[in-house]
Amino acid sequence: MSTPLDEVVRHAGEWLRGVGPMHEIVISTRIRLARNVRGFPFLSRADADLRREIAETISTATRRAKELQDLVHIDVDQLDDLDRTLLVERHLISRQHAEGTGTRGVVFHPSEASAIMINEEDHLRIQVMRSGLQIDEAWEQINDIDDALEAHLDYAFDAQYGYLTACPTNVGTGIRVSVMLHLPALRLTNELEKVGQAAKDMKLAVRGLHGEGTEALGDFFQISNQITLGRGEEEIIDDFRSVVIPKIVEYETATREALKKNRPQALDDKIWRALGMLKSARLISSHEAMQYLSHIRMGLHVGRLATVDLQTLNELFLQIQPAHLQKLHGERLNGEQRSVERATFIRARLHTN
Repeated sequence: MSTPLDEVVRHAGEWLRGVGPMHEIVISTRIRLARNVRGFPFLSRADADLRREIAETISTATRRAKELQDLVHIDVDQLDDLDRTLLVERHLISRQHAEGTGTRGVVFHPSEASAIMINEEDHLRIQVMRSGLQIDEAWEQINDIDDALEAHLDYAFDAQYGYLTACPTNVGTGIRVSVMLHLPALRLTNELEKVGQAAKDMKLAVRGLHGEGTEALGDFFQISNQITLGRGEEEIIDDFRSVVIPKIVEYETATREALKKNRPQALDDKIWRALGMLKSARLISSHEAMQYLSHIRMGLHVGRLATVDLQTLNELFLQIQPAHLQKLHGERLNGEQRSVERATFIRARLHTN
C-alpha cells in the first residue's frame, strides 16, 4: 500500500530546484518560527496525554485554516525509522524530531515549500523554504501561515519578552533565518575558517547539511542567526539580505574566478575526476558521492562542464542519501549494499555502464 512518502523520493524538494537569486551558490533560504500554545506546558513538562492534546489542537487548527488546505498530514510517531530519516533528508523535519518519542507529527505542502513540525522542541515549528536567496518571499509566506494559524490558536506571548519558547535563545521573535550555501571553492582553497570566524563574530551559527550537529556533506553549509531576543524580524532578515549572504557569495565567487584564472588545470582535474569516478565506481559511500557531486555542480556553474544537467544533479543529491536510496530500491540495505546500489544508481542516472 503506497503512502504520501513513496512518491516524494522521486523528485527533488523545493530547496534543490536550482532557481532564484544567487542560486549558483545559495542553495536555499529557510525561515522558521518557533511557537507554543498558551495554556499548555512546554513539551519537556508535558506527559503523554498533554502531548496528544497539544498535537490534536494544532492539527485541528491547520485543518480549519482555509489558507492551509491540501496539506499532507504525517504522524511521525507511527513512522518507521526509514521514513523518519527520509523526512530528515528532505529537510521537512529535524533529526531531533525524528529521534524523539511520543505524539508528534509534521504537516507540509506537497511542494515541500512549507512545513509545520508538531511537538518538536516547541509545540510548533513553522518553516518555509525557497530556492536561492528569496528571503523576502519566504518571510511574506511564513507571515501568512503564522497569521492563519494564530486565527485558530492562542500563542504563548509576553508583552515584554515576546513569543515564549522552550529554548531561551528563541525567545522574542522566535525567528530563525537559515541560508544554505554551496562553498566548494572556499573549501578547496582552505578559506572556510575565515568564513567561520566572521560568522562567529557576527553571532551566527555555521552548521552542516542537516543542521545542528551534522557535517558539511558536499560542501553545503547552513548559516543562521543565533539570537532572537531584542532584535526585530526585519532587522534580522535585513542583515542576511544585505550584508551576511552577499558578502559570502562575493567571497566564494571571487575564489571560483581565481581558480579559473590561476589554477585552471587543478580546477578541471577536480571536476572531471569527479565525473569519471561517478561514471565508473562500483561501490561508493554517500559522503564520497556528495563530494564528487559538489565538484560537478561547481563545474556546471563556472562553465567548465556541460555534460550533466542541473536537474539530474539536484535529484542525485537527495536520491543517493541512505533513506532515499532504500526507498527507491524497495527494500532495506546494509552499508555495503547501499554503497553498491548507490554506485549503480548514479551510473544509470548519468547514462553510463
